[in-house]
Amino acid sequence: MLVKRCKIINKNGTEEIKDILIENGFISRIEKDIHLANISETDIVDAEENYVLPGIVDVHTHMRDPGLTHKEDFTTGSQACARGGVTTFIDMPNTVPNTTTYELLIEKKNKMKENAYVDYGFHFGGKKTDNSDEVSKITQICASTKIFLNVSTGDMLVEDIGILERIFKNSKIVAVHAEGEMVERAINLSEKLDIPLYLCHLSTEDELEMLKNAKNKGLKVFGEVTPHHLFLNRENMEETDDTRLLLRMKPELKEKKDNNALWNAINSGLINSLGTDHAPHTLEEKMTKLTFGIPSVEHSLEMMLSAVKNKKITMLKLIEIMCKNPAEIFKIKNKGDIKIGNHGDLVIVDINDNSPIKNDKIVSKSGWTPYSSFNRGGRVLTTILRGNIVYSKGEFFGKYGKEITYFD
Repeated sequence: MLVKRCKIINKNGTEEIKDILIENGFISRIEKDIHLANISETDIVDAEENYVLPGIVDVHTHMRDPGLTHKEDFTTGSQACARGGVTTFIDMPNTVPNTTTYELLIEKKNKMKENAYVDYGFHFGGKKTDNSDEVSKITQICASTKIFLNVSTGDMLVEDIGILERIFKNSKIVAVHAEGEMVERAINLSEKLDIPLYLCHLSTEDELEMLKNAKNKGLKVFGEVTPHHLFLNRENMEETDDTRLLLRMKPELKEKKDNNALWNAINSGLINSLGTDHAPHTLEEKMTKLTFGIPSVEHSLEMMLSAVKNKKITMLKLIEIMCKNPAEIFKIKNKGDIKIGNHGDLVIVDINDNSPIKNDKIVSKSGWTPYSSFNRGGRVLTTILRGNIVYSKGEFFGKYGKEITYFD
């Protein structure tokens, strides 16, 4: 595939119009005016000088498969990713059953083969009854060990310090759901055992201060933020009776001052990555009982483009936290950047489309979005995975997704 007239962002933040050649799934040339004698017109895509970004890498999703597929499944979730410019996602282990044994992991992997529109990976779950021996079996085939320190489903809330230490010791990197003082507990374990730590969905000024202190010590600790903790707060919940139910998640929405602190942390480099925590539920579930979680992958990029438009962040910073850093933190091969040798994962976006986001035409099985009251900062036109068009202008073109691999 040859993608012509791409507006790409250089490492210094400058923009250039270049062509990108993808051969056998990998980027082979990035030059001005590439001309090939023997290429079919069907293998040429004209980006028309729109921005072309690396495929988004979302390392924090809950695709609800297996066990909860009335909310989402691997296929619909990966379609929502493709619609939103996400070419790689990593699925969390709190499915039904929880992915906490090697055998269950392999079953899940086999079930998902040839069912995804984009590339995917898996986190493995820590277990309160101590599955540290199982953790040692999966370090090369999973992104991380996910530990819940505050709240979870099944038997994944781990509180015993001895079990926590054994799970940490057997992990290559630990991702945690930790809120408030549990953030400090996770950091202390990471420091004591010298295991890299990924702090999911930080949401308060106080948690950012804990992250800052850890980084000042030189610890291998990374911080993630979600779109909803950037764009929404408790005031949004008070708008209608519906929003009081719809906008419930863990961690809960916080105050405007926390929104501002998170934006500042992104720009200072304190926050490393953006993960959506895509956790869909049907509207009926949300409106009839207290249910935590919201859908997000479908509009995360378009929302972050609005932050670029409003000068909250630069396009270079967007690429850093949504593409480059997530791939580097979890050592995902050939992802996260437009460079020769990487997979040909690209997203073409129309930055001039500021139309309102609406609940109609939602791809996710959940059928709704928490951003329906917002204008997008740009529209995803085309999503390309390893040189294959998987989504373009409202149409999907094939389940090309494969499982990701990792650097040692």
